[in-house]
Amino acid sequence: MDKMASLQSFIRVVEEGSFAAAARAIGQSRSQVNRAVVALEDDLGVQLLNRTTRTVSVTPSGQAFYQRAKAILTDLTDAEDSIRENPEKPAGDIRINAPMSFGTLHLGPALVDFARMYPDIRIELALNDHFIDPVADGFDMTVRISRPTETLALIDHEIIPIRRVICAAPDFLQKHGEPTDIRDLATLPCLHYGNLPSGSTWKLTGPNGPVSVQVNGVFCCNNAEVLRDAAVAGLGLAEMPTFIAGPELQTGRLVTVLCDYTPPEIFLYLLYPPSRQLSSRIRLLVDFMYDRFGGQPRWDLVQ
Repeated sequence: MDKMASLQSFIRVVEEGSFAAAARAIGQSRSQVNRAVVALEDDLGVQLLNRTTRTVSVTPSGQAFYQRAKAILTDLTDAEDSIRENPEKPAGDIRINAPMSFGTLHLGPALVDFARMYPDIRIELALNDHFIDPVADGFDMTVRISRPTETLALIDHEIIPIRRVICAAPDFLQKHGEPTDIRDLATLPCLHYGNLPSGSTWKLTGPNGPVSVQVNGVFCCNNAEVLRDAAVAGLGLAEMPTFIAGPELQTGRLVTVLCDYTPPEIFLYLLYPPSRQLSSRIRLLVDFMYDRFGGQPRWDLVQ
């Protein structure tokens, strides 16, 4: 059995949804694709696909095997492409995952400039705020804003620290008064980011060290841009990164409060599988991200 050909046939059947479509995509006969998948199942001793006269579906074992096999073949293809790449004219695909707000406000415009600089590199950007597995989900690079976590499966590049502040609209402070003590957050209206695992508890560091406070959450959302707009509208106090609240802080539509208390430090950093390290286009993108967002901090990213 040609293991590589069998893997490719199986992956195509899963992705195309039928043996006939997979055969057309590969340029082989339906019987050839079927024999390759049967040989793979016999070799593994596991049924990967459910077959009827009309449909093909993936078994649970087949779905798990598909994810791993797809990642392995992608890594192999990338390694081959990296060796063949012409450093004078970088080309190929880069699949990138990034958080929604940072992606729309900063990363999207940056990648437009990157695409202009390297027109033969094709960019696919997926924005969401859910935790994803970069390897299993097939991304070449993942942009994260959090505390970096060490993993041998991924290479990480820390670009810049991200500052977060507690802020509110001047009208809100005029109506409710400016908080002077951390305990005021328990009674004043607060805007809460819904994805935080700590619930409505804000963890801060003050003059006497770390402190946690159960805030009076009156408005909750898992998108920081919505919370920013709610804060500008005077609905409450918000804890948010300056890369989102920056323009409003600069114009005075929002002002910082309780400046002696700071949220835990987080970072803008990049993650990618070790197999991508050989790729010249990935190295170009890493260098571009350092130039664009690193170095001398910009005020809307960090202060």
